[in-house]
Amino acid sequence: MDLHPGESVIYEGHPSARSIMSLYAKGAVFGALVGAIFWFATSHALGVLLFVGIVALTFLFGLVQRFFVRYSITNQRLYLQRGIISRNVQQTRIDRVQNVTTRQSVMDRLFRVGSVDFDTAGTDDSNFIFAGVNDPQRVVAAVAEAQRESAAMQPAGTPPATGV
Repeated sequence: MDLHPGESVIYEGHPSARSIMSLYAKGAVFGALVGAIFWFATSHALGVLLFVGIVALTFLFGLVQRFFVRYSITNQRLYLQRGIISRNVQQTRIDRVQNVTTRQSVMDRLFRVGSVDFDTAGTDDSNFIFAGVNDPQRVVAAVAEAQRESAAMQPAGTPPATGV
């Protein structure tokens, strides 16, 4: 991410390794189910091969999901980057953030991770979600800090940024 003049990074991260654990568990259960079906229906070797293949693909998918997603919060904007070969980059000015919602499923609470959903002014289709972050409340605090810094940098007479 290229920083603008006067811009500083407040938070930077990736989805947590713990957030991928539920994906790995689902992949292992699915692999065991498919492997068991082929173990009993055809051959033992094919069952084992399918189990190992499904678990390996799940592991690879989880790694890709974790390492090729990057979240950043600066004193001027939110930044979300996804992709390996092709890139999908979303960014918005920090003063456009109106509401911040944190979500934790039962599995998320078990693994101590969560998602942070940002609602931005004037856009219905923008889906800013920092999924699988270690400490969702820390992300919310980073946005609040970024909004305070952004408001402090605005010249006198301009309307203040909306709060979180």
